[in-house]
Amino acid sequence: MTRGVFLHREDSRYDDHPEERYQFPSIYLSRASRFVGDWIIYYEPRRGPTGKGYFATAKVERIVPDPTATGMYLALIEPGSYLPFERPVAFSDADGPIERGVLNEQGRISGRAQAAVRPLSVADFNRIIARGIPDEDDLLPRIGEAPAPPASTVREEQAPFLADGERERVGYYSSRIVRDRVFRRIVLEAYDCRCAITGLKFINGGGRAEVQAAHIKPVEASGPDIITNGIALSGTAHWMFDRGLISLSDELEVLVSRQVNDVESVWAIVNKSRKASPPADAAHRPHPRYLAWHRDHCFKR
Repeated sequence: MTRGVFLHREDSRYDDHPEERYQFPSIYLSRASRFVGDWIIYYEPRRGPTGKGYFATAKVERIVPDPTATGMYLALIEPGSYLPFERPVAFSDADGPIERGVLNEQGRISGRAQAAVRPLSVADFNRIIARGIPDEDDLLPRIGEAPAPPASTVREEQAPFLADGERERVGYYSSRIVRDRVFRRIVLEAYDCRCAITGLKFINGGGRAEVQAAHIKPVEASGPDIITNGIALSGTAHWMFDRGLISLSDELEVLVSRQVNDVESVWAIVNKSRKASPPADAAHRPHPRYLAWHRDHCFKR
């Protein structure tokens, strides 16, 4: 097994859904097959105002021929493994490319840097991951929101990162503790730490946001840890949302269950527009398929 890089563009002509599958032509089949059972990092070249650099990691479960396109293949992503970075990582810094494997013997960037599917050393993988998911906790849940892990786990997860790949860190970065932290950060930043249902924005005395990051399709139902499957909610709104007492239409209209025994009180805390406030970036808006899942499997009509 080998680590790898998958080049992806949001405006790509390929049928990619990074959290689910990556489409590529047959010329890359031999190379991509080496990644099965191992981890890859997604990379989007930074050109003009768009392009995120290295922006997520995921585990390749298997590769299959694309039934809809002759000569094309799909790298299927292991459910629940996709993890977006808290911050994108640029291709290079003052010391040169972060991905050292693209350098030739003369220390110059080689043609490998242009390959849409390319191998990645463990050292390069760890270096990129460490920058994309730094150990910072300014947006962590407030005290008491989540139980602390056992002391032995804390000691293992807080062990120093070794940039040269002397220690594997996949277990750490794919743990639920870290995934929840990353999910919370990207969702709260997308919504400016403001509850989408009530419009309230509270920051506690410690400078941490009181709003919570809610999965629309929960992790237990294989919901991915991505912004479009998340929404920022206050504690009360989150409780009602998870229990199906409220939901959202595809247009983000707030829906209230008939099983609510005090409908007027619910509407009293909802935005006056009776719609959830979307994130500033339209690309971060809740995806209709996750909203439909919530209405079909959670909402008490």
